[in-house]
Amino acid sequence: MKKVLIIANGILAKHFLERVVSVASDSNDYTVVFYKKKTIRDIVFPESFKIYSFDPTSFEKMTSVMNKDYYQVIIAVSKKIDAQGSYKTIRQFDKKVPIYLVDKWGLEFEDKYLKIVNSRKIVAFRLADFVPNTPIFAQNIGLAAGEVMDIQVPVGSSYIYRHIGGIEQKKWHIAALYRSSVLFLPKPNLMIQPNDNLLIVGAPEVLQDVYKSIKRELGQFPQPFGSNIYCLVDMKNMNEKRIETLLANTLALHERLNSKKLYIKIINPTYSFMFSYIKNLASDDIDVSADYYNILSENIYINDVNRLNIGLCVVDKPFFKSNVKTLFNSQTPIFKIADNMLENIKTGIVFSGNTDDIEKHSSVIFDLSAQLDLKVQFYDFDPEVENQELAEHFENIAKLYEKQIEIIKNHDKNPIFKLKKEDNILQFVPFYESFTKSKIISMFSEDLNRIYFLLNDKYQLFLPILE
Repeated sequence: MKKVLIIANGILAKHFLERVVSVASDSNDYTVVFYKKKTIRDIVFPESFKIYSFDPTSFEKMTSVMNKDYYQVIIAVSKKIDAQGSYKTIRQFDKKVPIYLVDKWGLEFEDKYLKIVNSRKIVAFRLADFVPNTPIFAQNIGLAAGEVMDIQVPVGSSYIYRHIGGIEQKKWHIAALYRSSVLFLPKPNLMIQPNDNLLIVGAPEVLQDVYKSIKRELGQFPQPFGSNIYCLVDMKNMNEKRIETLLANTLALHERLNSKKLYIKIINPTYSFMFSYIKNLASDDIDVSADYYNILSENIYINDVNRLNIGLCVVDKPFFKSNVKTLFNSQTPIFKIADNMLENIKTGIVFSGNTDDIEKHSSVIFDLSAQLDLKVQFYDFDPEVENQELAEHFENIAKLYEKQIEIIKNHDKNPIFKLKKEDNILQFVPFYESFTKSKIISMFSEDLNRIYFLLNDKYQLFLPILE
């Protein structure tokens, strides 16, 4: 049985005692010392509480209760002199018993076994929870460093009408959902509705970005995958024209998307005009680095993606073809450029396929389309099943982003042959692990997303899917 000593006086102490009595554990033994009757007025103490009335700053009087081995001591009094005196008296009897002292005066003691609870800060933090558009952090749970947060999902957020299983949760996790004062434990098929409250856990710095992502209605990508864009330049295996095209498109993406920083990494550097040009791109929001000792490896690439909080990697067609497995393993969206310039893209193309996989990234598709000012075409090309629900889902998301969507249903003709003639399209492609293997099997698939390579000379955004 754990023995707890409570030194109490004042209205705060009264409320505290009422709370302790209401949740008191039978496995604890409580000793309460007070010196004004109004502190305990109308409180009915159970048998596990022993109540004493005397001055806790008196060494002689405290002798009568300090003959126990206390697990902890709590001091909640209304006057500074009583708080200081009670603390010093306790320490005369026991130098190491943990003491929790309620402080509203700015007390300071050199004592590693003392925890000062600043009542003013607690009230201030609690009041701040009621300010609109302010994140609510859990207090006195875990590290209390902001790793638990409560967020209300506003009308118009890109997170509404999405299944929890379809939301990328990297370094954070949805732990619970509250709707109309009812708790829902997260399930993959649970859909988020307007004004739902999400209880999320994760690294504090990541949760800050997630909060902004949920509250912000438009222009979030590359969130929720990460905040920054990454471009890798291999000067040994890329000719000057390839490097120029890659950099021009990457810089255009960084300018038009809501990315915080662009990281350009040079491997196999060669001293040339192009090398100097790339180095001179460095600025406050563009970081340029060169690796003189290592060639590209999966470990180096994935370490960069994780370390730099990368949400989008930009590559060209030959690089994608040669490193598709490494790119997939990074579980980050890959933007594969074409030979023309980014400003030529006018239309985003989506093929029906695995409904869950397409729906998972629907908000990303419209977010990027909105930032690049693209119209969206959804091709419902399933010879057996009408994807009515998926089409309706895309129409609902389109309304949130105030984007027009064209639903194209044609089960007689393969649209790829028509699209191969277009030069102004961006195809959104679910990125499957099977893409890292032979393309022969994919050729016989009825899912047009799996034969993405028939449009590999077009712009393509590969969105990671775990099979």
